[in-house]
Amino acid sequence: MPSKRMLPKGARRKTVRPQYIALQEELERQAELEREAAAETAAGQEEDLPEDDELAVSEAQESAEMPRQLAVDSAAAGTRLDQYLAKHLPEISRARAQLLIEHGQVRVDGQAAKASLKLRGGEQISIDGGPQPAPLHAMAEAIPLDVIYEDKELAVINKPAGMMVHAGSGATEDARNRGTLVNALLHHFNQLSTVGGELRPGIVHRLDKQTSGLILVAKNDSTHRKLGEMFALRQFRKTYIALVQGQPKQESGTINAPISRDMVRRTRMTTKREGGRTAISHYRVMQRIDSRYGRFALVEVRIETGRTHQIRVHMASIGHPVVGDTLYGAPHEILPVETALRRQAGKKALPPQVPALRLERNFLHAARLEFLHPKSKKQLALVAPLPTELEQFLEQVRGTSLPMQTVEPAPGSVQS
Repeated sequence: MPSKRMLPKGARRKTVRPQYIALQEELERQAELEREAAAETAAGQEEDLPEDDELAVSEAQESAEMPRQLAVDSAAAGTRLDQYLAKHLPEISRARAQLLIEHGQVRVDGQAAKASLKLRGGEQISIDGGPQPAPLHAMAEAIPLDVIYEDKELAVINKPAGMMVHAGSGATEDARNRGTLVNALLHHFNQLSTVGGELRPGIVHRLDKQTSGLILVAKNDSTHRKLGEMFALRQFRKTYIALVQGQPKQESGTINAPISRDMVRRTRMTTKREGGRTAISHYRVMQRIDSRYGRFALVEVRIETGRTHQIRVHMASIGHPVVGDTLYGAPHEILPVETALRRQAGKKALPPQVPALRLERNFLHAARLEFLHPKSKKQLALVAPLPTELEQFLEQVRGTSLPMQTVEPAPGSVQS
């Protein structure tokens, strides 16, 4: 016997369905914002000197200050407003279009509208600027730090992968502002330089979110300025360890290719545009690995400049993207060779004898930092070993390896 609390048959579906659809749309939007945030954060957390920040700010301001007008043609009749905006404004997604609409920055024939508005054709849409997120801020948080070196003037931290250097993009307030290196520094140190502003106290240079390793921090403004001058004069020797897809033909080489922002995919950088900024990377093959998963090379990379995503862009430009770096062409998962070949041939995959591998970060680690201390004039050579997750992943790749060819290290190079 039906419960007295149950709605009549026709009313049940009618009542629940709109809420269900609204909930699913909101979950989908939040997921899309989180995906975008991860990509934007990867682009924003670069190792570079302040000039690129100024460029990024000017681009954002230019985009935000430009009102845009769209005339809806008859072919768009029946299309939702948010879908129409996402299609006709290639620089924004549907989730970002919904933010614009929610913030009252979109008007249809002069009137505010909802994202779900069905267009008829013939309307005039005006868009005022871009979606404006809440202001960023830094806050002290009790986050553990691996301090490699510290004195009264500066400190060198071994940053883990997954940690943003400072507040940046995110789908929520917490995602944008919490868990950063800056927040940890504010908790651990009594004094930090203020040259970088309130959001970046102590930060002299940066590392990508998914790159681990050594990062330099200034404790006072005088030291910060001296370190900044040293970076500009290329007086630091920065060496990274990376595992790359495939194997470079040469045992060592120099990539001298200017880098600029990709105008199609704004979260990426590229070597294919003219007018980029000088970028120089020197690589040396430490080990060639031939395994059931294919061919890889463990490389040591020394950079003269510190452009956005420099090593990632340069290695991808010669056909050897960093393992795990899906933004620049590395696969999301690494399949055993026989499985990959069967898929390419359109054959049904056999039960895997060897599991597929996934790395939820880039196999890129800032392993060594050498410089002359700006005050004591003492030569410092600081080293951070490969993190446990990279060592374990490397062992997984090597686990089914054929005999490996190891190249003898050059004097002064970093050992893994």
